[in-house]
Amino acid sequence: MSISKVKEGFGNKAIKVISYIVISFFALICLFPFALMISSSFMNEQEIIKEGYKLFPNNFSFKAYDMLFQNSASLTNAYLVTIFITVVGTTLGLFMMSMAGFVLNRKDFKYRNFFSFLIYFTTLFAGGLIPSYILMVKYLHLKDSLFAMILPGVVGAWSIFLMRNFMKAIPDALYESATIDGAGDFRIYWQIFIPLAVPSLATVGLFSALGFWNEWYNGMLYIQSPDKYPLQYFLQRMINQTNIQALINQGVVINSAELPTQSIKMATAVLATGPIILLYPFVQRYFVSGLTIGAVKG
Repeated sequence: MSISKVKEGFGNKAIKVISYIVISFFALICLFPFALMISSSFMNEQEIIKEGYKLFPNNFSFKAYDMLFQNSASLTNAYLVTIFITVVGTTLGLFMMSMAGFVLNRKDFKYRNFFSFLIYFTTLFAGGLIPSYILMVKYLHLKDSLFAMILPGVVGAWSIFLMRNFMKAIPDALYESATIDGAGDFRIYWQIFIPLAVPSLATVGLFSALGFWNEWYNGMLYIQSPDKYPLQYFLQRMINQTNIQALINQGVVINSAELPTQSIKMATAVLATGPIILLYPFVQRYFVSGLTIGAVKG
């Protein structure tokens, strides 16, 4: 083996080692806020006031979680509501946006440019809060309905254009051959587009699921029944209404320094972000596109 090849092999190994070190460093930086969030949720309130948030608490305290789980039935119900709107909303959204991207990419669709403009127009201008509220309450009659939190986030213009752009990478020969074989539009969409569009569906589905999981604004506007509160809105109310007034009315003496007003914020963040983080590893492998390479052979 020549000296030049030995130097080249050593240089490649050195670059790999440096790359791994740099990537590991940035990974630790990204993981640091999550580690701080989890550790701070177990900190004592007085320790937070004196020393601030830190990774290794002197004394572990479960007061924040005890306060959150005082009403475990309502917390579980809020989880179920959020899971329902996330699953239903993401499923409907993927179905509608993928069909929209499929249609807008079809060259034989005469009005595709017109509808593309209408969809793009919504990214520049919106009706605003009052017309949206009137539409949802007066005309759609969705006041205090779970679908009031689902319908506003089902379709996104950016996601439709993402699906359409992905469609352009699929060879036209696949559609032409399917048409010659007698396949209809929906069959072409379902049996050709959907299997090849897994990366784009995974990407759009993840963003859509994150939006539904973090839903609280529409819940605040339209939901009145406590048993229909989504998780984020329920946790927000838990922080703002800590039952202090009820204890005062009962004549209980409260030491405000011992109330977990700071650690409960971190505990709610742990409960809100924990489940959705587990979804990412199952979706990440689909983020690499290029499944259509080799689909058409000359």
